[in-house]
Amino acid sequence: MSAVIETQPAPSATASGKRQPLARGDGARAIAYDARGAVSLDTFFAHVRGLARQLPDASHAVNLCEDRYRFLVAFCAVALRGQTTLLPPSRTRAAIDEVRAQHPDSYCLGDGDHCGCPHASLAPLPHYVRMPDELPQCDGERPQVDDDALVAIGFTSGSTGTPKPNAKTWRSFRTSTAQNLAALAGLWPDDEIVHAVATVPPQHMYGMEMSVLMPLLGNVAVHGARPFFPQDVADALHEALAPRLLVTTPVHLRALVEAGVSLPPMAGIVTATAPLPQPLAAAAEARFGCEVREVFGSTETCVIARRRTASETAWTPMPGVRVVPQPDGALVHAAHLAQPVALADLVEVHADGRFELRGRQADLLEIAGKRASLADLTRRLLAIPGVEDGAVFQLDDIDDIGVKRIAALVVAPGLEEAAILRALRRSIDPVFLPRRLHRVDALPRNETGKLPRAALLRLLHGNTDC
Repeated sequence: MSAVIETQPAPSATASGKRQPLARGDGARAIAYDARGAVSLDTFFAHVRGLARQLPDASHAVNLCEDRYRFLVAFCAVALRGQTTLLPPSRTRAAIDEVRAQHPDSYCLGDGDHCGCPHASLAPLPHYVRMPDELPQCDGERPQVDDDALVAIGFTSGSTGTPKPNAKTWRSFRTSTAQNLAALAGLWPDDEIVHAVATVPPQHMYGMEMSVLMPLLGNVAVHGARPFFPQDVADALHEALAPRLLVTTPVHLRALVEAGVSLPPMAGIVTATAPLPQPLAAAAEARFGCEVREVFGSTETCVIARRRTASETAWTPMPGVRVVPQPDGALVHAAHLAQPVALADLVEVHADGRFELRGRQADLLEIAGKRASLADLTRRLLAIPGVEDGAVFQLDDIDDIGVKRIAALVVAPGLEEAAILRALRRSIDPVFLPRRLHRVDALPRNETGKLPRAALLRLLHGNTDC
């Protein structure tokens, strides 16, 4: 059972800094829409004020809403109460429990009976608040928050280790959103409202930036759903008005291209969360008749650069962003960052400030005096005809000669493991052949297509015949 929402008084204004509106634009402009029609900014404000008055007293809230519009309402209502939204790396029960353990004063806020958790059989989350089916409304002034307010803490995906927290103030979100709008400049006319459809969850920082903050602070209206299958994406785009923008990932984009679904004309497609192969970018542009613009960023930095992957290899930094190479990665300087942020990505910076990624220090391998990267080994694995998905990674165990072994998980229904290894042997040095290679039905990708290392290891070790 979910907890009953208790009515609480509205919070008083803080005085630690300049206050800023939680959303911008004319009150009649659309901020969200679905098959039933559009929701105006004035109606959105009424929902935010109404929900804010009914939230419990606390310092932090985990926003688990499935419906994107309700996520927007909940995020702003939590901020209006002076609370901080926690964004776990996934909505699995383990991830939620881990984040709440770090913030025991928190509660969970959602729009479903099962806490937003995919495993409904689990015991209900304690301190779970279910939003009303009919959102409450309240008249009043436009909601504002202190510019220095800590409005969100995003957690890294865990693809390279333990998820780490990253604090975001409203000021940093406003600045980074202006940069994101600049990153997408030219895809649609500046004076028109673009209707966006997003396949990524709003809890992920990329989804937060592109499908929550841009509708709040730019001329963007977002579809309330999070379509997953190609036909669902097509249906949502057909419900949108032109100009249309698709916010997606390489995994979803590949599925759209291969499915052959009919999509309406689009102003553009934006993608992130994983490297976009150049052939896929070119195929998508040819198939859908619009530019595919890839953005680069992280939970730590938000979006910092863009490129048209079909015709470019170098990344163009956003205005005010500077990337400096380091021996073990890169240092990012940006207006929305309180201090430079170190990334594990190795970069080569051109004279004009553009940069190219050269892998990650942790991905680099050196065995028997020879060098390779996990990213390149994975690319060669995926290039084998019949391989639908795969990942090459290094184990923690050290063998008799002091080398960490290499393993691989592969989705290839029509191939035997021996055939896959034979194909790999033709394209890579034998010292980098996976010592353990196992075929699986699917890789443990999260909601944005990433592969948490812990999930890979569990899947590998769960197969005793590897």
